[in-house]
Amino acid sequence: MSTKSANPVSDGFSADERAAMKERAAELRAEGKRGAKRADGLQAVLDRIAEMAPDDRALAERVHVTVTEVAPELSPKTWYGMPAYANADGQVVVFFQDSGKFRYRYSTLGFQEAANLDDGDMWPVSYALTKWNPALGKKIAELVKAAAS
Repeated sequence: MSTKSANPVSDGFSADERAAMKERAAELRAEGKRGAKRADGLQAVLDRIAEMAPDDRALAERVHVTVTEVAPELSPKTWYGMPAYANADGQVVVFFQDSGKFRYRYSTLGFQEAANLDDGDMWPVSYALTKWNPALGKKIAELVKAAAS
């Protein structure tokens, strides 16, 4: 729960959360106008990555390269203003949330319900990312490959 807002909001959402919801509504309107074209989604993802702070941008670029290499069947798109990758049904499988999005201390790699990561009664669906390294790249590649399968 964010305590950065000077004025409490009656609906319980922070200004950042409301802004993310507005971004998602605009994305949905835009998809209706131009369809779910992969090229449009890719450009939206690249534009969003370009807007990030340098450290977040470096992580997002590596995540983008990894996802597109190991799971080319996933389509890039933005989702609540974040770079995301969806399956053939348009369901988001994996997304990247930069630390600046909600003023977190780390960026996040997250997986949605469409990801094939189910393992028993409990499994992680979100991972904090602070710095790229080869071991991290390998782990992300494994997760994305499994999630997209």
